[in-house]
Order: sequence, then structure tokens, then C-alpha cells
Amino acid sequence: MIILGEHADGWVLPVRAQPRARRTAVVGEQEGALKVAVTEPPEDGRANKAIGEVLREALGLKRSQVELLSGPTSRDKRFLVRGLGRAELVGRLAQLCAD
Repeated sequence: MIILGEHADGWVLPVRAQPRARRTAVVGEQEGALKVAVTEPPEDGRANKAIGEVLREALGLKRSQVELLSGPTSRDKRFLVRGLGRAELVGRLAQLCAD
């Protein structure tokens, strides 16, 4: 189960990054976080940008609705998700993890 945190502007989504993967995809849930694999290397913020794009596309959000809050140099990151209610976000995450 992915553990969402509250934030004044939306919800905090924990993400476990897997840079330099063979393919870009949402892998599933790992230790309370959404695991996202990207082909980009973790250099100059390229992997962070790619993870943000994957989250936006997978959750059906606009660019302004997803923002990296913490963990730019760590595999464990926290993204702010705006514009979705908790139930809707949980539903979309459950669907991603089930696929």
C-alpha cells in the first residue's frame, strides 16, 4: 500500500526511483512507495525529470500538477500531486499497481 502524506497544496507521493532501467515504466509498489523505472541516468536531474513525466502521464495530470519536493539525489523521492482528491489519487495508483 502506498502511503500518501498530506500537504497544503495536495498530496505527497513517495516514489522509489530506478534510474538506468531497461525500460521506462511504473513498476508497482515497494515499501510504501510507488516504484518508477526510467532509462535516464541520475545525472544533472535527468532521471528526476523523466520520473516526473512518467508520473504525469500515468496519473493523467498536467505538468503543473506534479512537482519534486525532496530527494533529488536519492532513490527515495517525494512528489507533490495537486488537483486530485485523496480517493481519486488512491484509485489511480491502485490501477497503476494492478497493471
